[in-house]
Amino acid sequence: MDAGGDLLALVNDVVGVSVGFGGVFKRDCTDLVRRIALLTHLFEEIRDFGAGLRPLDVSTSSASPLTCLSEVANALQAAKRLLSAAGNFNTDAFSDGAAKKITFQFQCVTWKLEKTLGNLPYDHFEISEEVREQVELVRAQLRRATERYGPLNSKVVSCALSLPLDREIHPRQSGNRVTGSFHIENLGNINPEAKAKMDSVPKCNDSHSITDQFVPESGRLSNSSASAEAHLSNDIDAEKGHKSATKSLEEIKKPDSVVIPNDFLCPISLELMRDPVIVATGQTYERSYIQRWIDCGNLTCPKTQLELQNLTLTPNYALRSLITQWCTKNNIEQPTGLVNGRIKKSDGTFRDVSGDIAAIEALVRKLSSWSIEERRAAATEIRSLSKRSTDNRILIAEAGAIPVLVNLLTTDDVVTQENAVTSILNLSIYENNKGLIMLAGAIPSIVQVLRSGSMEARENAAATLFSLSVADENKIIIGASGAMPALVELLQNGSTRGKKDAATALFNLCIYQGNKSRAVKAGIITALSKMLTDLNNCMVDEALTILSVLSSHQEAKISIVKASIIPVLIDLLRTGLPRNKENAAAILLSLCKRDNENLACISRLGAVIPLAELAKSGTERAKRKATSLLEHLQRLQQL
Repeated sequence: MDAGGDLLALVNDVVGVSVGFGGVFKRDCTDLVRRIALLTHLFEEIRDFGAGLRPLDVSTSSASPLTCLSEVANALQAAKRLLSAAGNFNTDAFSDGAAKKITFQFQCVTWKLEKTLGNLPYDHFEISEEVREQVELVRAQLRRATERYGPLNSKVVSCALSLPLDREIHPRQSGNRVTGSFHIENLGNINPEAKAKMDSVPKCNDSHSITDQFVPESGRLSNSSASAEAHLSNDIDAEKGHKSATKSLEEIKKPDSVVIPNDFLCPISLELMRDPVIVATGQTYERSYIQRWIDCGNLTCPKTQLELQNLTLTPNYALRSLITQWCTKNNIEQPTGLVNGRIKKSDGTFRDVSGDIAAIEALVRKLSSWSIEERRAAATEIRSLSKRSTDNRILIAEAGAIPVLVNLLTTDDVVTQENAVTSILNLSIYENNKGLIMLAGAIPSIVQVLRSGSMEARENAAATLFSLSVADENKIIIGASGAMPALVELLQNGSTRGKKDAATALFNLCIYQGNKSRAVKAGIITALSKMLTDLNNCMVDEALTILSVLSSHQEAKISIVKASIIPVLIDLLRTGLPRNKENAAAILLSLCKRDNENLACISRLGAVIPLAELAKSGTERAKRKATSLLEHLQRLQQL
C-alpha cells in the first residue's frame, strides 16, 4: 500500500473539484482547497519514506501509522464530498436550512482535518522541519477557521461527516417546481444531539452569505481581494423591529464576544494586529506573519497576489493608534498590574506606589534632558531601579521610559548607551514589557549596539535579544533585522560572557526555521567548528546544542559536512561527557537521515563501536539516538 501516494491522489482530487466554484460558499470552498493543497509536500515525504506502515514504538503513540493516515484520508474524503455539494450552492434553489447545514459541515470538516493532522507521527515518517512548520501553519489556519464558525461539540462531528453530501443534498421538488426546501436522506437516523447541533447553526441571509465576511489568508487567489474589502454588515436593530438583517461574521459565530473590526485583523492570521506594517502593494499585515511569508520565499502580496516591488515593511502608525484606542475602549489590553497608583502583591493585597510613580516619572523626564550629564545620571538610576524588582519594571514602563530608552541606544555617549541597553534588558524580564519594547521599534537599535557598541553594551544587547526572542513572533522579527551576523561575530570574537550571551540568543533564534539559513549564511558553522576543536574553549556544550538545532536544515547539513565536523562528533562519542555524547549522537542522526553518503562516512570513521556502547550505557535520549543510527547503518549494509 502506497499510503503517501493515495493521500496525494486525494489532494489532487480535492484540488480538481475546485474548478468553477460559484455560489454563496465560493469563499469557504476556496479557503478549504487552498489549505489542503498546502499539504502536498507532507504527503510527498510520507510517500518517499516508503515504510509508513511499520509499527510505531508504543512510547511515542497509541495509534499505528496506518490508523493515523486513514483518519487523514477520511477527513480528505469528507472535504471532497462537501466541496462537491457546496461548490455551486445557490440560495435561490435551497432554503436557509440548507445553507446553515452546509455551514456546519464546513466547520466539522475543518475541525476534523486539523485534529487528524495533529495526530500524525511526524518523527516516525521522518518529516523535515520545513514541512512540519508548513503543516503547523495550516493547522493554525484550520483552528482559527473552526473558531470563526462558532462553538463546536466534537461528539457530533463524526456523525455530521458521515452524511453523503455530494450525492444527497438536493432541492425537494413538487412536480416540476422547486419548492426550496432542504432534503437529506435518512436525516431522521441522525443522533438527536447531532441534529440539534445542526439546527442551531445560525441562518445565512440570502443576499449576504456569511462567507462574504471572510478575510483572505496567505495565498488567496487574486480575485478575492475585492470581496475581502466587504466589512462588517449591519447589526440587527431590535428597537426598529427589523425581522431580518445581516450580521457580521463575528456576531454570527460568537454572539457573546467583542466584535473585532475586520480592518484590525491581519489577513494572514485573522488575528488582531499589534504591530501592523504596510507592504509595497499598500496592504497591511501583522509584522511577524508577513515576515514569515517573505522568509518562505514568497515575493507576492498574500492578499492581492501582486508582485512585491520591494520587501520594505513600513509601520502603519495610524492603524496601530486606532487599534490601541479600540483595545482600551473594549478592555482588550493585558493588565499591567498597576491600578490607581497601587500594585497588587502576590498575597492579593495592594501596595501604594504613588510616591514611587512620581519619582520615576521625574527620572524619565530627565532621560530627555539637553544635558548629557543629566541624561547619563538618569539612565544609570533607571538601570539600577529596573534591576531591583518587578514592581519597578512595571512602574518604569508605565512612566513611558521604554521609547525614550530606545532613542538613547543611538547616543554617542558610551556610558549612557550601556545603561540604556541594560535597562531595556532588565525591563524585558517582565513579560508584559516585551511587547512594549517590540512596539517601540527597539530591535534595529539593539542590533546596532550589538554591532558597534562597547563590549559590555554588546553583551547586554545579545542578552536582550535572547530575552525578547522567547516569543515566537519576535524570533521572526529579530532574525529579519540583521541580528544573526552580529551575533555570530560576537560568538567568534567576544568576551567569554559575550560568547555565552551570543550562543544563547542564537540557539533560541534558530528554533525558527527561517533563521537557520540566516545563521548559516552568517558563518555560524565555521564559528561552531572552532569552538569544538579549541582545547582552551569551555563552550563545547553550547556549540553542540546549537548544532543539534541546525543539523536538520539542509543548508546547515551541507556546511557541517564541508567543515569536517563529523570526525569531531565521532571523537566526542568516545571521549565526551554524557551530555556531549548525547548531542553528538543526535546531530549525527540528523545528518545521516536519508543520506547514505554520510552514513557510509561515519561507518568508515568507526562510529559503530562507540554507538553500540552509547546504546547500552548512555542517557535515555542518547540510547534512542544511538539505536536509531545503528539501525540506519544496518539497513545500509543490507543494500
